[in-house]
Amino acid sequence: MESVLRKCLPIIGKGFPYRHTLPIIIRSLGSHNVNHIMNKKVLDRYLRLPLPCNKILATYVWIDGSGINMRCKDRILDCVPYSPDAAPNWAFDGSSTGQATTDNSDTTLKPAAVYRDPFRADPHVIILCEVLLGEAQKPAATNHRTYCNDLCEAHKAEEPWFGLEQEYTMVDIDGWGLGWPKGGGFPAVKYQYSYCGVGAKYIAGRDLSEAHSKASLFAGCDYEGSNGEVMYACWEWQVGTTMGIKAPDDMWMTRFIMSRIGEDYGIDVTYHPKPFGHLHPGIGMHHNFSTKKMRTAPGGYAFIEECIKKLEKNHMKHMRGYGNDETTNRMRLSGRFETAPFDKFSWGVANRKASIRLQRHIKKKDKGFMEDRRPGGDADPYLVCGLLMETCLGGAGGGGGGCKNPCRK
Repeated sequence: MESVLRKCLPIIGKGFPYRHTLPIIIRSLGSHNVNHIMNKKVLDRYLRLPLPCNKILATYVWIDGSGINMRCKDRILDCVPYSPDAAPNWAFDGSSTGQATTDNSDTTLKPAAVYRDPFRADPHVIILCEVLLGEAQKPAATNHRTYCNDLCEAHKAEEPWFGLEQEYTMVDIDGWGLGWPKGGGFPAVKYQYSYCGVGAKYIAGRDLSEAHSKASLFAGCDYEGSNGEVMYACWEWQVGTTMGIKAPDDMWMTRFIMSRIGEDYGIDVTYHPKPFGHLHPGIGMHHNFSTKKMRTAPGGYAFIEECIKKLEKNHMKHMRGYGNDETTNRMRLSGRFETAPFDKFSWGVANRKASIRLQRHIKKKDKGFMEDRRPGGDADPYLVCGLLMETCLGGAGGGGGGCKNPCRK
């Protein structure tokens, strides 16, 4: 298998994220990834055990130094924290996650949002956290939530709404596309048949997508739907439309839930903007954005056009923040496969090859929203939502919040 894949590397192309480590992945994952073959009924025996009435399990989740991968660890709390202010801060070894140096490794987890735990069920919770560094407690380099939340608070009167569309690719434990021919081959299915496709010939991995939808809804995320995408084993889910910081919070939580479910199925998920090179479609995360003024007629459409002009002037500033790796998003935004060129801003009505797309009815109704099609699949939604607000509405202000009775609803 390894020798066959080495011969296929020139065909795969530089865009394949595991290209240089593929033989190692074959050996390590193929030999050691046993999560999906463990008997879940045995685990269920222990999950059913009753806990003391004043003890709940809390999973603390955060974005690590890669800017796209997530980490988690568990602790016991004495009551259900219905607000993030009710959950205590915690610490972790930031030098092991690429977020601190070994000689100054204590790094703080600050709870930001609380979700129901779909893996353990009530009353247990998952807590999404910000990462803060040092004595000054400044946001880590990959913590863009503070930036986004400050903008959400500053423009609360504008009621910024976000709807996020996360595309992703399912990857088998051998590092190749789920259901793709082994040895580096490509699916025979034409891409137009996989989009919203039905049937074993056109779709791979529906079980994972179905499980993800139920788990995300149980957790309390504003999960809005899913569909098969244009590449075989490629799917999409949507979060929102939701006001303010909850949309990017929910996107990160649904990403975490997806990774955990992938463990159960033995399936990896990648958000790499161009996972299989130039010959295949890319992976994006389109952001739908509107404000109260955009959604109000008369004058909504004129304000949308005004914001589009601002986005055009700041195009390259956005492009530098619209992916975890600018190089791979540039590969995706080639002008092919329903994308606009990376360096060229454009907009249009019903145009999926534009940077910004408007739905056909918006001009007629004189109100609506815009779809920013530029962000790559591995973009940070905190950063993208923040940039949209900053460019269209202006700079940031202060944030804040509190909870007087933290252990009460």
